[in-house]
Amino acid sequence: MFEGFTEFKIPVGNNVEIFGVRGGNGPPLLLLHGFPQTHHIWHLVAPQLTSSFTIIALDIRGYGASSKPAGSPDHHEYAKSVMAQDCIATMKELGYDSFYICAHDRGARIAHKLCVDYPAAAKKAIFLDICPTLAMYSQTDFEFAKAYFHWFLLIQPAPFPETLISNNCKAFATQFMGGRRAGLEMFDQGALGEYLKVLEEKDAVHAMCEDYRAGATIDMEEARRDIAAGRHVKCPLRVLWGRYGIIEKCFDALKEWKAVHDTGDVTGENVDCGHYIPEEKPDVVVKHIKEFFA
Repeated sequence: MFEGFTEFKIPVGNNVEIFGVRGGNGPPLLLLHGFPQTHHIWHLVAPQLTSSFTIIALDIRGYGASSKPAGSPDHHEYAKSVMAQDCIATMKELGYDSFYICAHDRGARIAHKLCVDYPAAAKKAIFLDICPTLAMYSQTDFEFAKAYFHWFLLIQPAPFPETLISNNCKAFATQFMGGRRAGLEMFDQGALGEYLKVLEEKDAVHAMCEDYRAGATIDMEEARRDIAAGRHVKCPLRVLWGRYGIIEKCFDALKEWKAVHDTGDVTGENVDCGHYIPEEKPDVVVKHIKEFFA
């Protein structure tokens, strides 16, 4: 699915290795995926960008072919600050001190923290179909909880959610991913197979739950401290969200992102699709990347 790309696995400390693929020519562009997926979400986007950018698409910690540490009671191994460090270490090992970022879902939450903690590294960023984690949890209502039930299921103590998912991972994927507006039919079968393959790994399912447990605990604590200290996103930011998703329905995306941006340099719009923007509307993502990162 990534013809002409080179695979790599880079150690980032504490016995963790990050897997990714690299290809193309031009300024570096880091691509980060979301739950419960892998770097394969970019299979329709990345090939269109190789003449303009050097593409680096990672499997974030706990997902895909990257390491899946067991986690600890405070879930710090899956704090977005730690996962942002993974990205920085990986990019430095590849020779890049600064780069563009386009990230979806959980990957965009990592990218958010990366932009805050490493402002010199992030040249510009595009976040796909999220609002800040703290804002989303703080404004939870019935519609949000109903649509994003997994935010509340996956944070339950281990091994409860892990057991439910691993008992029938295909049924979970069918309900979770197929239950959204576009259904399962919109996914490339090869990419979908990769997502299902990872869900069959018990350590991966546990890692994904730890990612969400961190999101509901240490990530929000760090976000509160960042806001209190005036530590915000500094780089130019563009946000895109699905017209038929929960961000459009429950949140004012531009307002929420301007609230955590240093200068309010935030642009964006909704896209005629659901949550999985890179796979539902890859050409739109490519268009914004080329325009915004030009």
